Amino acid sequence: MSELEAIHQSPDFAAALRLLDSADLPTSDLTEAHLRHFFYLGLSTAPAGLVGVEFHGPDALLRSLVVAPEYRSRGTGARLVARAEAYARDHGAVAVYILTTTAERFFRARGYITASREQAPVAIRETPEFSSLCPASSAFLLKRL
Repeated sequence: MSELEAIHQSPDFAAALRLLDSADLPTSDLTEAHLRHFFYLGLSTAPAGLVGVEFHGPDALLRSLVVAPEYRSRGTGARLVARAEAYARDHGAVAVYILTTTAERFFRARGYITASREQAPVAIRETPEFSSLCPASSAFLLKRL
């Protein structure tokens, strides 16, 4: 089995930060504990792509989807998102939210719809991503599971 076929959980912290930094995604609030709910393809120490889930009661925040440029347009991001959504559903989430400045079209193609920032669940609004790390111009999307 190729290293890009299997999706793994809990990538190496330093490697995850390097990949996220390379895509200018926020990392200042990430801890090693967060990575228990992150999935990746490739090697733990050199992931080709990764995505994370944060749980906030019945809601989940999908965060930090990144795919290294050489692995894009191969379905890598779609596979990671599908795995993260299944994980969220299996752990009791009924909705997944995301903030994005660059991937709105990608997420809309996977069933996400525009959500009202004003009507976002309190726990989601209180996350660093929503309240300070992601710009106010970010698209705020939701998918019911």
